[in-house]
Amino acid sequence: MSVLLDQVKQRRITLGLKQHDMMLRVGMSRQQYQRLESKGNPRLDTLELIAQGLNSELLLIPKDKLKAVLDVLAADTSPTTPQKKSVLQESAISEDPWQGLLEDHE
Repeated sequence: MSVLLDQVKQRRITLGLKQHDMMLRVGMSRQQYQRLESKGNPRLDTLELIAQGLNSELLLIPKDKLKAVLDVLAADTSPTTPQKKSVLQESAISEDPWQGLLEDHE
């Protein structure tokens, strides 16, 4: 199986979707999708539809940058990490620059 098809399958599984669910998301039967995932050679427009159905984007990554991209993707990006919390807090402050200025002091 190709690396791309492995990634498609893993993304579907990560999203908690079954092959049958892809019928509603991309408009192809479970059998068509199963065939594509197992040994398919999809056209570019089919891959774009599948990417949309999996809330993903298709990207061409230069080989010399692939390891760096994979390392970033493998890193923990959950909102509970301190770095992510900091970014989220800064984002909230930038959305409301007046936050905390008029607090009641009881």
